[in-house]
Amino acid sequence: MKLARIGALGEEKPAAFLTDDTYVDLSDVVPDFDEAFFAGGGIERIRPLVSERAEVGATQLLLGQRIGAPIARPHQIICVGLNYSDHAAETGQAVPDEPILFTKSPNTLIGPNDDVRIPRGSTKPDWEVELGIVIGQRASYLETPEHAREHIAGWVVVNDVSERAFQLERGGQWLKGKSAETFNPVGPWLVTPDEVPDVLDLGMRLDVNGVRRQDGSTSTMIFDPFFIVHYISQFLVLEPGDLINTGTPPGVGMGFRPPVWLQPGDVMELEIDALGSQRQTVLAPR
Repeated sequence: MKLARIGALGEEKPAAFLTDDTYVDLSDVVPDFDEAFFAGGGIERIRPLVSERAEVGATQLLLGQRIGAPIARPHQIICVGLNYSDHAAETGQAVPDEPILFTKSPNTLIGPNDDVRIPRGSTKPDWEVELGIVIGQRASYLETPEHAREHIAGWVVVNDVSERAFQLERGGQWLKGKSAETFNPVGPWLVTPDEVPDVLDLGMRLDVNGVRRQDGSTSTMIFDPFFIVHYISQFLVLEPGDLINTGTPPGVGMGFRPPVWLQPGDVMELEIDALGSQRQTVLAPR
């Protein structure tokens, strides 16, 4: 299934997409795609309902409606840094022996086509197309990476927008360069694992103003998604609906010589095979 939330900001209604522009409304049976939904086995509960409504033609057209983030605000957004060897090389950093973990403020979450705003004082705003993992069951001290599979609700496209000066030149944690308002577009859909035969073989692309900047594949990840969920569960508890951003392939702005930074008016377009596409316009600081 492809789960989404449709409507104005703060008024999104849960739905399941059948095609890119046709969906089944689920708002009469599901309050939201949130912790309670995932923890209560919501995905399997709505499967027969989605099929039934599709069969009888109880569908609607998107017709320009806003698509929000496919999940309600999570307890936490956890990110994995330098998870592609070629990206580590372009940033001049060593390939990590263990996943580099940092957090991103949950209120950075926005829809896939919402505007991204440069924060005040920013000089080096950057882009990162990433595979996102949505947690489906509470995960703590998982025994093996294989056990992680049953704790994953699905996959999403993420743009892990970053401010490199805040992240790397202001001391302390990377959190400061990752948590500005609008810095985590997600969606358009949460795609359940049964819809993605091999999550380790998905093409990933990002263009800025029509120029291809990133062109990679999940096949070059250092730590795969199942290892990541298992690994994180050894240090903290993952709750249903939590989001994990798993790292980006090469082609980020800081990797160019000279670097290329986002400017007001720029348009980012990104996609991951089988997971959908996003488009954001960059706005000047408030």
